[in-house]
Amino acid sequence: MILDKPFSRELAKSLLQINAIILRPNNPFTWASGWHSPIYCDNRLTLRFPEIRKEISKAFVRIIEEKHGSVDVITGTATAGIPHAAWVAQSLDKPLAYVRATAKSYGLGNQIEGGVDKGQSTIVIEDLISTGGSVMSVINALHFIGADVKAVLSIFTYGFDKATQKFEEKNIPVYSLTDYTTLIDVALELGRIKDEDLQLLNAWRKTPETWPN
Repeated sequence: MILDKPFSRELAKSLLQINAIILRPNNPFTWASGWHSPIYCDNRLTLRFPEIRKEISKAFVRIIEEKHGSVDVITGTATAGIPHAAWVAQSLDKPLAYVRATAKSYGLGNQIEGGVDKGQSTIVIEDLISTGGSVMSVINALHFIGADVKAVLSIFTYGFDKATQKFEEKNIPVYSLTDYTTLIDVALELGRIKDEDLQLLNAWRKTPETWPN
């Protein structure tokens, strides 16, 4: 869900300008999953730009205050969500935690670092939502120890139906700062793509597992 559409467009423009998101509809990327994709997103590049990361943090804080008032802990996903979660936690003067995809195989075997206690409320901060699998592993780890996950916040989402369904099944709202539909519209406006590219880009959004066949 996008709450601030003007900011969503401004952020999409910024992500394109710093090459955090690259569109190549006619020369697709290959993801680790094996999917072919006309888009590559690396929001870690926002860490290099203080003004952009500051605006992202402020937008996350606005959503938390507007939708939830206050929570006990801010939780980042390892690794890309951690710095953004840290800035949000600092702004709200809240404890910070982060969750690995799996528990460590050494030491205390922790999966959750920083600490979220049973019964505490938390917001999960993620940089990117694709199929939703990595975020769900974080939510499941938090639920396992009895934490109350109020919502997931992300910088960008592809808006895949399978991800939406996963969050709906858990009854967890997801708020993203910008999304694929907004990005494509802004990219066309900026001349990053052409009108004839839209068919390819829209087809990928509908069937990413089999695209471009």
